[in-house]
Amino acid sequence: MDLTIYDIVKGPIITEKAYQLNSKLKQLIVQVHMEANKSLVRQALEKLFNVKVEKIRIIIRKGKKRLNNRRQEIKGKTIKKAIITLKDGYSIDALGQTGFDASMMQQQEQPVTQASKE
Repeated sequence: MDLTIYDIVKGPIITEKAYQLNSKLKQLIVQVHMEANKSLVRQALEKLFNVKVEKIRIIIRKGKKRLNNRRQEIKGKTIKKAIITLKDGYSIDALGQTGFDASMMQQQEQPVTQASKE
């Protein structure tokens, strides 16, 4: 199967853990094609974003099994994730494009006051 660079890297995974890895360790988590290996992911990221990749770790998360209303077993989707560590001086701002930033994490919740009914 011929994979293009756009088929290999499907997109960033945006979770709290991904945000912490990005801010502390300068790592990025992306979802990749199931048939992609480390060298293909490295080549695709370097061509797409003009960065140098230092290290790649690949994780396969198997789909969970559950029962539906008729007691039939349904299996969830299996995905493949890559945790990318970039070399010093390079960065990809994938999490900043979603509107999620550090100021949201640091804000304290404001107590909600109810208006009196008159």
